[in-house]
Amino acid sequence: MDTLFALLSQLGPVSEELKSQISAKLQFAKFKRKQTILWQGNVCDNLFFVSKGLLRAYYEKDNEEITSWFMMENDFIISVLSFFRRIKSYESIEALESCELIYITYDDLMELYANSLEFNIIGRKLTEHYYCKSEERLLAIRKQTAFEKYEFLIQNYPDLAQRVPSKYIASYLGITQETFSRIKAIY
Repeated sequence: MDTLFALLSQLGPVSEELKSQISAKLQFAKFKRKQTILWQGNVCDNLFFVSKGLLRAYYEKDNEEITSWFMMENDFIISVLSFFRRIKSYESIEALESCELIYITYDDLMELYANSLEFNIIGRKLTEHYYCKSEERLLAIRKQTAFEKYEFLIQNYPDLAQRVPSKYIASYLGITQETFSRIKAIY
């Protein structure tokens, strides 16, 4: 939990009172490799923080799994539309490695926002951070060649190439496994 509070403190001051309020609402979970944390069609009720491990979100299209994103240590994970709009998720989230997660429910998060300006500032900055990451990925995927997409991945997320199966990375980049293999061989 120290890592979580260190990260939150980088976004804004976290008083002892706020730490206590947050701590009272946090829960812990462990997931085994390949275990599903959220199934497509269910509402995402929890905001997770990854203490240990690696996860991916994916959706199905034409009987194929399309990887939307990866999250690892010190990242927060949710199915964004499902969590904030309280609707069924179009994606599933699964553990690619054994994971240790800290989480807070939607209702508890909203209660913290309602009662703490301090927490609102941290939440806004965290949302800005992930929104910018999402925008960077979209630009990389839309405007670049397959080689440039792979280069973007390696430069921004070097651990992923070592930790994630090639088929998931290819899907994430929007390229075929064959193209991914050729690029990886020459990179």
